[in-house]
Amino acid sequence: MSDGQADDAREFRLEGFSDFLLFERGLSPTTHDAYLSDCRELVAFAAARRIDRPGSLTYGLLREHVSHLAQRGLAPSTIARKLSALRGYFAFLLSEGIIGLDPTEKLEAPHLGRPLPEVLSYDEVERLIAAVRTTDPLGMRDLALLEVLYGAGLRISELIGLTLRDLDLEEGFVHVVGKGSKERVVPLGGRARRALERYLGALRPELDRGEGGGVLFLNRHGRPLGRMGAWKIVKRYVQRSQLDRPVSPHTLRHTFATHLLEGGADLASVQEMLGHSDISTTQIYTHVDRTYLRDVHRTYHPRG
Repeated sequence: MSDGQADDAREFRLEGFSDFLLFERGLSPTTHDAYLSDCRELVAFAAARRIDRPGSLTYGLLREHVSHLAQRGLAPSTIARKLSALRGYFAFLLSEGIIGLDPTEKLEAPHLGRPLPEVLSYDEVERLIAAVRTTDPLGMRDLALLEVLYGAGLRISELIGLTLRDLDLEEGFVHVVGKGSKERVVPLGGRARRALERYLGALRPELDRGEGGGVLFLNRHGRPLGRMGAWKIVKRYVQRSQLDRPVSPHTLRHTFATHLLEGGADLASVQEMLGHSDISTTQIYTHVDRTYLRDVHRTYHPRG
């Protein structure tokens, strides 16, 4: 650090802010370094405009700084993180009595929007599920698990919480307890049903050694399968099927919803099956496959 930078750091109390982040906020070293770097960036911006103390940093100057960040082509999420660092910095200055007003109070973060979820194509789902070998020791369990994730669109927490009582294989439904203990009934579909019948008839009785507690999916030791265990199962078959993209259990939930809508399901039905309390949460899936929507428009609209 040059002498000028050291003087700026002292004037702007960056050393004190550093201690505050580490010892008061308890931030990780990585987050601490990022926040401090963001503040040094502001100090350099201010110094270039001959501002040498934090009390002279105004709302207008901060808006100019944010505009400058956007002009550099930084992503909205990056700018939002930098603003979070600056808000913490000015809160520190205010608490120390170094400034009297917080210039970040009315400063708005850039609109981030809602990121579109990753989804698999029909062929990719087939590749993933075909990668399961039911002749493997736990293959029947793994096949049932993947079929239920994709066939019913469950969250990972809902999947590992399923009990034998939650299944109605005769009718083809599963009873699910979702977020906020909200209950719903979801159709399973033929493939998921058949995979479950096979797992329940041939493998689960062998796995259960009295420690399963009635839970549907068990690990190799006969105990309830955990969240990490289920995640590793999905990861194993993603690698085996050589899908060149990140796939998690939640990807299969996104894929379930997207494929239903692509197949012509109405939004309210998909909302019910996903267990969304607000339909606006479900509406994101109508924006996932714009190619599909364009094809529908061309096919069915009189001026398509």
